Amino acid sequence: MSIFLTPFARTRLFPRTPRANTIRDCSAEEFEAYLNTHAPDRVLDGYAPFCKLHVYRNWTSTRCLTVPVTEDNRHLLRSAYEARSREELPVLVRWFEGVEPPVADYLVVILYDREQMAKEGSPIDADWGVVGCLYTATPEEIPMAPITMMRNALGVEEGGSGVAIDRDAYQRAVQFWESNANWR
Repeated sequence: MSIFLTPFARTRLFPRTPRANTIRDCSAEEFEAYLNTHAPDRVLDGYAPFCKLHVYRNWTSTRCLTVPVTEDNRHLLRSAYEARSREELPVLVRWFEGVEPPVADYLVVILYDREQMAKEGSPIDADWGVVGCLYTATPEEIPMAPITMMRNALGVEEGGSGVAIDRDAYQRAVQFWESNANWR
């Protein structure tokens, strides 16, 4: 099985100007090589048949992706309209500024199969393409953000995958994201 770090994931996980909330102590090339030479601790089914999640023990100093919202830190939440790429429409996002989460215990790598990558206009030669990575305290998936589910339902023309919204998964995601936020 071969894994390719897609340009979409590369710019988000390994930006030109490193950020504290991206993967640390590892280059994009080293990350891709690690995924191709180390078996994951667990493989989880993703939100659609073309999606798999490979769970690895964190071999970097990358910090957890999310922080619980509390009365003590709520004042540190910020929001803005942002797009993940030039082709996508901006959506409302929120994040913490001024917090430092613990080092993640796991990296949960989000993979799409070759056929889905081609469908989305990003053909790859590998079996799987990395489209994202979650940095977590547990070897589990963080619920997809509700806005990402909506974007996926809009289809590939709007930067999504074409998968319809699962109402139960959406409600679970809302519960999680009401009490957690990303950080920068």
